[in-house]
This record gives sequence, C-alpha cells and structure tokens, in this order.
Amino acid sequence: MTDILRAAFDSLRAAVIEYRWAGFAGVTALISILLFAKAHKAASLNARRLTVPEYKGSAFHIPHGLDRWDALAAFVITAAYAVVAFLGLGQTHGPESFTVFENTGDSAVIELEDRQNITRMWYFCGVRSGSYNLEVSSDGIVWTDSGEIKQEYADVLKWKEAELEILSDVKYVRLTALSTKMYLGEVALFGADGALVMISGRGPGAFLTDEQSEVPESFTFKNSAYFDEIYHVRTAYEHMENLWPYEITHPPLGKIIIALGIAIFGLNPFGWRFMGVFFGVLMLPIMYVFIKRLFGRRSIACCGTIIFAFDFMHFVQTRLATIDTYAVFFILLMFYFMYIYFTQPLDTPAGKTTLPLFLSGLFFGLGAASKWTVIYGGAGLALIWLIRQIMRALWYRKTGERGFAAYLIKTVFLSLVFFIALPAAIYVSAYIPYALAKEAGIYSKEFFRIVLDNQIYMYDYHSDLVSAHPYSSVWWQWILDARPILYYLENFDDGTKSAFGAFGNPLFWWTGILAIIACVWSAVKRKNAIALFILIGFLSQLLPWVFVTRLTFAYHYFPSTVFLALAVSLMFYEIEKAWGRAGRLAAIGFTAAALVMFALFYPVLTGLRASTAYTNGWLRWFNGSYPF
Repeated sequence: MTDILRAAFDSLRAAVIEYRWAGFAGVTALISILLFAKAHKAASLNARRLTVPEYKGSAFHIPHGLDRWDALAAFVITAAYAVVAFLGLGQTHGPESFTVFENTGDSAVIELEDRQNITRMWYFCGVRSGSYNLEVSSDGIVWTDSGEIKQEYADVLKWKEAELEILSDVKYVRLTALSTKMYLGEVALFGADGALVMISGRGPGAFLTDEQSEVPESFTFKNSAYFDEIYHVRTAYEHMENLWPYEITHPPLGKIIIALGIAIFGLNPFGWRFMGVFFGVLMLPIMYVFIKRLFGRRSIACCGTIIFAFDFMHFVQTRLATIDTYAVFFILLMFYFMYIYFTQPLDTPAGKTTLPLFLSGLFFGLGAASKWTVIYGGAGLALIWLIRQIMRALWYRKTGERGFAAYLIKTVFLSLVFFIALPAAIYVSAYIPYALAKEAGIYSKEFFRIVLDNQIYMYDYHSDLVSAHPYSSVWWQWILDARPILYYLENFDDGTKSAFGAFGNPLFWWTGILAIIACVWSAVKRKNAIALFILIGFLSQLLPWVFVTRLTFAYHYFPSTVFLALAVSLMFYEIEKAWGRAGRLAAIGFTAAALVMFALFYPVLTGLRASTAYTNGWLRWFNGSYPF
C-alpha cells in the first residue's frame, strides 16, 4: 500500500509540473466562479433588505450584486498590480545542479584551463550546513591545504565568497566535505586580473562547473535568498528532493506551495518567489468582490482594493518567499465565505447553508496547514457563527416558526465536519512529504507519530522563543507603523543604498486606526452587523498577539490589514452616504494619496538603489526605528 501511495504522489507531482499553466488557469477560474457566480441575479437584489422580520438597528443585508463592470474593474486593478509586483522580483535563472557530498571525506576536483594564480573564489551554497576543506595542486598529485570553506545555515541558496589568501600556480582545486549530505552548487574562480577563470569538473565536480554563465556580477537579493527564505525555500526544495526538512517550526503546506513555484520555474529567485506574488495578486479580485458585496459601491470597491494592493506590507511580504502570504490569502477567503453564510436570510434551510460553510472551513483548513496564526482567525469565525445561530434562534422565537432544534443539530453537525474534520484531514495530509523523507507509510502509525511529534516541537519552539532581534517589535508598534522589519540593506561607496523591509503605508495604517475605532462605535451604538463582522475579524488576528511574550515582528500584523482595508472601506461608505459626491471624491483623493505614498517609498519597498540623503531625509518618519 505504501508503494502504491508513494507512486501516486510522484505521479501527481509530475502531472502538476506538466500541466502547470492549466492548473493556474483552473485556480483563477475557480475563484472567479465562486466570487462572481450569479452576478446578474445578485445585482437585481442590490440594496434590498431581508424579507424576513428584522430587529431594530439590524444591519443585516443581502450581499450587493456584481456585474460585468465590476469584473472589468477588478481585472484592471489586478492586472496593473501584477505588472508592478512581478517587476524586478528576481532572476529567472540560477545554478540548479548540485554536487552532493553524501559522506564526510567525499571530494570533488575542479580543473583550470591553464595554471594561474587565484585571487577570489565564489560558490553557490546548496541545502545543508557544514564545511569543506580546500586544497590546490599544480599537477594533480601533490596537494596543498588552503583552508576551510564554510557553508552555514544562513548561507543556504546564496552566493558567497570564500575567505582565502592568493593561491599561486593552481591547476587543480579539490573540495572535500567535512560534513555529511552536503549540497554545493556552482563554483567560480577569478584570476589575478579579476576575470573569471575557465574551469571544468571531474566526476562529482562536473556539477560545480556546468553553469558558469550563472555566475553573477555581484551578490544581491535578485540572485540569492534573503531573510527567512533561507529556511522556507530550503525546506521547499527539501520536500521536492524527499529530504527531511530543516524548517519544522510551521506546518508544511506553505512550503509545499513554494515548492510548486520552484517545480515550474526552477530553483531561482523568480521561481521560489513566484507563488507568493501570484497569491498576492489573487487576493485583489477577492478583496474587490468582498468590498462590493459589503457596500454596493463600485468606487468604494476600487478604492479599498487599490489601497490594500499597494499597501507596503502586502506588496513587500508577497514578494518574499515565506509562508505568511498563503496564511493571509486563506484568511481572506475563509472570512469572505463566512460573510456569505452570515448574511443569508434567517429562514434559509440548513441544507442551503452548506456551500459557504464548506468553503469557509476548507480555506480555514488550508490556512491552518500553512501557519498556525490562521487558527486565531478561526476563533473569529466561531464567534460569527455563534452570533448567526443566536439571530436564527431569535427569529424562530419572534415568528413562532418550529424546527429550530432540527436546524441547529444539522448545522452543528455540518460545522463539525467542515471546521474540524475537514481541516484536520488537510492538516495531516500536508505532512506527506515528511513521511516520504522518512520512508514511512503514508497514514501509518509512524506517519501519525511524525505529525504528533512535530506539533509538540512547534508548540515548545514558539512558547520558548526568547532570542533577541534588532528589528523585532510589539503589537502596539504595528498599529502605529512605528517599527518596520528590515529585510535587506546594502550600502555603496557613492552614497547610495539598496534596502527594503516590511511595514505599512502610514496613510492607510494610521487612518485605519480611526476606521477601527469607528467600527467599535458603529457596532455598539448603531448595532451595525457589518462593523461588528469587520471588528471580529480584526481583533481575532490582533488580540492574541497582545498576550504573546515571545519575539514578534511587524509582519505578524499582515493578516489584520485585510480587515483594516474593510474598515477603511466602511468609512468611505459612511462618508459618501453623508456627503454624497463630495464624499466619493474624498475617497478617490485618499486613494490617490496612498498611491503617491507608494511611489515615494518605492525604493525601500523594492531595493531600488537610491541616495542615502533621500531615504534618510524623506523616508525615515520615525527617527531611530525606521532603518532605511
């Protein structure tokens, strides 16, 4: 049975690679169908109130409809953002073949075209940490020890320069592994004139010299991994190679998604970052539909989506090959479909509530299998679900209808299946790469032991994480946008720098504070269910961090920005309702200002080389805490 499952898994992976573009088209089409289904029918319900009895102050409504102009608007925003997001993402090529040193003492030999002095040596680090012994020879018989070359955990999938003295009269270079299971990519040697030396490899060394065209002019984030990519991309590649993963402090699904990008585009920066940008792009039509169904105004949907799209956090974080993007994507979808469930007429039979509940639970499961922080949002879903049942019970009491007990039993059963059984199945199945690496039977006793042991390890790790970091921050600093996390920084002798990090558009985040306060007031004083829904989502993702004492960073606020965008959109709606055309122009003006802010901060969002005088003088809004 294990061999059959393993063969099926390998066949599935091969099929995914072969039909990758069809897969992307299918995913996009599926989401479009789910979001835009029955648009014209829904449009006829635009702005209608529920036909069932309501309570004073209730803001329950039938979601506003969508039409072809909405589809066009969402497409234009999404396409425009995609162009900006993919621009300068990283090289679409790089070293992909590796010499594998299985055992300590394994060696590989490189031969130079001519004898000469070597002044520099560059090498591309593969997965696994350790070191190599470097030896040189002029005849291939007598070897001279020339030191040790290190490949540390922070060097994975990066170009690195060896620390060595000038090597004289070199014809052969030999590298001997001092650790087991070492992966080493391309090696580049430079002569006395600084030019790249022509080299070739013998035996195992062939893979060290077969991609000399991939040797870069310099080391940058465009040809190497940076920040937590050294963990997540490494683990994605390890999953592809059936190796035991290095990064086991988060569930596997996010890294499996990264691996899909690598399988399609290769082991290069564009390949390992592609899926993050792709998911970031897919968030936009979802956000557009969400806002339009909430407020029924195309202008507000456009403004809210654009502000979210070009928020600094969304832009930077989705261009980084880590797992946070996938968590936020699934959070957005699970709350969207819970909203669809939440706003169904109170007399809807339990059977007809199945689809939105199923989809909400499905995306909750996918999110939880990507990162545990999605479970925080699960608490928000549970609260919204409970409010819905209370409203249903009150409706039964007010109308005198019978059958609430039967309805509730069926709903509870479906919810247990969709929000516990289904997510559990998805979560456990995400560990199949672990089983393959251990050669354990899939869904065997050993497999479940692997899953359980990892849960214990993750809990202990996150509970006890007390290490220091120069760019860590706490929850209240996120709200104020006061402490970005620096991802990359390189200073140049001409007074310029290349830098970027994760933080928010101050105009959006600071206005978002007021919008959340307005949601509190509207939910309490006006009993506005939309405001309550947004508030529950926002607090479910933020409040847990208030009580967390471990090391935290600005990107932990990323999920909350989904609801920040909805809150600002609600503010636009109320302003337009009060001021009419002037309110609409105010929302458009605010959106334009947010885009101007994006343009001003663009260098420190993309690593575009800019003068230090500009970044320090114009972009350092919190002196001492903005690291640009």
